[in-house]
Amino acid sequence: MKRIIGAAVAGVLAFSGVYALAAGLSVSSNTLGAGVSVVTSCTADTLTVSYSPLAYTASVPGYTLTTVTITDNTAVPNWLKCAGLSYRVTLEGATNNQLVEATGTVPATIANTKGSAFTTAAFAPESASLVTGVAVVIGG
Repeated sequence: MKRIIGAAVAGVLAFSGVYALAAGLSVSSNTLGAGVSVVTSCTADTLTVSYSPLAYTASVPGYTLTTVTITDNTAVPNWLKCAGLSYRVTLEGATNNQLVEATGTVPATIANTKGSAFTTAAFAPESASLVTGVAVVIGG
């Protein structure tokens, strides 16, 4: 009986820790789904990922995307430390599998104003209907 109670208490504690960690993440996306947010020391701002423009691709068939735009809508953004750092944007499917990925460098000329943004390097066209999440890493 003590083992069962001990196991139950351990399970509750583990779940609480995971729940607290998940509650601390803040991810923004446009309309395709939620994702993972990894924020390095270059900024603690909440970044928004938007998926446009979408284009109809007959061979899919359906709407596809080839870039995403990353925007800082914080009232007083802190972008400048991110300028020149590497980024990696991964579009994910329903089982968190990687659909497509874009890598590049945050432009050195990024403005430090509300609404400042950059568009990722182009990646292979991906069906918008398959995208359920996005992971963004800057500086990693």
